[in-house]
Amino acid sequence: MKIFYDFLPIAVFFVIYKLYGIYPATASAIIISIIQVAFYWAKHRRFDMMQVITFWVILIFGGATLILHNDMFIKWKPTILNGLFALVFWGSHWFGEKTVLRRVLEDKIKLPDQIWIRLNYLWIGYFLLMGTLNLIVVYNFSTDVWVNFKLFGMLGLTLVFALLQGIYLSKHMESDNPA
Repeated sequence: MKIFYDFLPIAVFFVIYKLYGIYPATASAIIISIIQVAFYWAKHRRFDMMQVITFWVILIFGGATLILHNDMFIKWKPTILNGLFALVFWGSHWFGEKTVLRRVLEDKIKLPDQIWIRLNYLWIGYFLLMGTLNLIVVYNFSTDVWVNFKLFGMLGLTLVFALLQGIYLSKHMESDNPA
């Protein structure tokens, strides 16, 4: 369900883009992000750090796209966002006692310390790869191709990465019941 929630602004962006173009799609993504942050706050009485980062990036780059009437800002948004996520995940190795992933998932799965560190580095690599792929598509293909990549390509790569991560983690998960 979380992956649907995370990709909702992208799906809305895609549909509005196909119907009305890049600028209405950008405005709709901003509006959906505002609604998501407000809904999360209303439900949990706190903010999700990743969601807040996403919100500010879409607001700044989407806003620049609309104000300056230049779609390059919104096209750079996935690269900036993935770069910021990579930075946050990398920074969590140096600030605090646990990596971001460990703080989020530790109560759900048990892993050896070294696997938590390795997993965090894998996510850093994933974010950097996604940001780089976005720029390759932005500068080598049409806006139509970029919009399709943003929804289908990034979603597909995320699902493949999550599947591979699940396989990797299944080999290292610790049991609650010692044999």
